[in-house]
Amino acid sequence: MVLMMKFLQLNFLPRSADAALLLLRVWYGVSIFALFGLMKVKNFSAMARQFPDPLGLGSTPSFMLVVFAEAVCGPLLVLGLFTRVAALVTGFAMGVAFWMAHGAKLMGEGNGLPAFLYLGAFATLFIAGGGKFSLDAKMGAKA
Repeated sequence: MVLMMKFLQLNFLPRSADAALLLLRVWYGVSIFALFGLMKVKNFSAMARQFPDPLGLGSTPSFMLVVFAEAVCGPLLVLGLFTRVAALVTGFAMGVAFWMAHGAKLMGEGNGLPAFLYLGAFATLFIAGGGKFSLDAKMGAKA
């Protein structure tokens, strides 16, 4: 029984919070850029005019902020450069998308589940930072 418990705890595998932060940064940074940001950059003119205005700034300014979050901050997260600021910006954008654009719906048509999941990842990166495998760490940020 003791042997089984030790096996189930997977203690034979190395642990690394820094490697986990690297994986989280790359996974979510690449995906938000590739799946959302790149499309918005390529179709900027067409999408900006019809983009919702959840904060009352106007469609184009709201769209520009989302493009900045997804197309600029996404790659910054991958690099681990200004990680906490980039996570804050993208997290804010995902929070607005989830609560205001999708009505905080997790299921059903028009749900905001992707925004909710991205929000969780970006909140984690905001709290933890980029870890030791980041450019932030190379520049002297606490790892």
